[in-house]
Amino acid sequence: MRLVVDTSVIVKAIRNFNGASAALIQEAIRERVVLLVSTPLWLEYESALQRPEHWVWPGFGAADADRFLDVLANIATPIEIRFRWRGILPDPDDEMVLETAINGGADFLVTFNQRDFAPATTALGLEICRPDAILARLKERP
Repeated sequence: MRLVVDTSVIVKAIRNFNGASAALIQEAIRERVVLLVSTPLWLEYESALQRPEHWVWPGFGAADADRFLDVLANIATPIEIRFRWRGILPDPDDEMVLETAINGGADFLVTFNQRDFAPATTALGLEICRPDAILARLKERP
């Protein structure tokens, strides 16, 4: 299962180690899913995870954020953006996520912001899911 994960899901993974977002990263580490990432999306991940307001656990700091990014870098599959998809989504900042999904042949785009990504489901046939829905699908698989 090839996934593109919105930045909000990545941030949630470090804010709640016991939640669905963190569990989804664990599934990628176990190679049950493939995380796809482009350079612009990776830069967004880095920017978000290096902001102290996301370090909510006692003792979690910049070094931990860097280690988490190192883990992501080791498990993510890089995607080259060959075709840009612009003007489909209401928020232009979401377009890098969409472009990664389309260019990478993702099975699912994983986000908490399903409403803003909804135009992509109609226009491009891309399936949008929350992390818990992906985990439920994985439980159904052998």
